[in-house]
Amino acid sequence: MDKLKHFISQSFIGGVLVIAPIVILLLALRWAMHSVQALIAPLTDPLERITGAPSLIIDVAVIALILIACFMVGTLVATRAGLWLQNFVDAHLARFAPGYKLIRDIIQQMFGANSNSPFTRGEAAVVQLYGSHIPSRATAIITSRHSNGWFTVFVPTGPNPTSGFVYHLPPDCVEPRPDIKLDAAFKSIISCGAGSAELGIINVNQPATSQ
Repeated sequence: MDKLKHFISQSFIGGVLVIAPIVILLLALRWAMHSVQALIAPLTDPLERITGAPSLIIDVAVIALILIACFMVGTLVATRAGLWLQNFVDAHLARFAPGYKLIRDIIQQMFGANSNSPFTRGEAAVVQLYGSHIPSRATAIITSRHSNGWFTVFVPTGPNPTSGFVYHLPPDCVEPRPDIKLDAAFKSIISCGAGSAELGIINVNQPATSQ
């Protein structure tokens, strides 16, 4: 009887573990689709009334046009004239819309467009936030090195690595880990620390302390 209960429970849990991610993904896609439709409604509604085409075709056409426009703008700003125009627009928008520069910088950091973005240019490290005499450690990204040897690090929070805390630490509290790739470090953070042992976050030369 116990074996039967165990078999049923394990089968049920196994099924949930397989089906739940698919359901969550479908719900997320549905939410994203509705959000996109709401955003492009000012463009799609007039076109749908004028052409009489199905809403799905209009939505796809408008999204394709937006993507093409993004590509063309990206190609333009890669030129010298386009870069000048971008700087001109940025300067004027920053003057009349104070929050524009902040939003632009955040988006550039998230997509790695900024040359100083920790998501592309940073270096993985293991830090001791409470001093070198405290054995606890945290996964961090080195964002700046100071002339006096100190480091500025960004410690992401899991499972959302785009949020976190900035610390300024002395060199004895920071262990740069160039052997750990940034994408692997972020993957470990997103999974709330799972996979840290495989990455060697805690160096084998650092024995665990016992009370």
